[in-house]
Amino acid sequence: MNKCRITVLKRMFNQDLVNEYSGENLPDKPLTPCPTYYEGQEFIVVNDAAMPEGFCFWAWADIQRDVAAIMYGADIPWMLKKGTLINCCSDGLRPVVFKLERL
Repeated sequence: MNKCRITVLKRMFNQDLVNEYSGENLPDKPLTPCPTYYEGQEFIVVNDAAMPEGFCFWAWADIQRDVAAIMYGADIPWMLKKGTLINCCSDGLRPVVFKLERL
């Protein structure tokens, strides 16, 4: 059985970009770091490589190809540990960094 663990490593927030590009657009609901995840949160993906329950659709669209690659044997040459990859979602204002590990 092929499995991949996705661990949330870091939630970032680019206040300077928020101020310049969207700060004025949401005065009653200011942006914060991504509210979907917390650091250390884990998700397990199994054989069918389906999006885990509770995972953000947009983040899944960004990392699903790499999850499948890791699950099915890819090793990334620049990573110290085989079967591991660091990836992130494409939200430029508040990206989330994930660690993908083959189990």
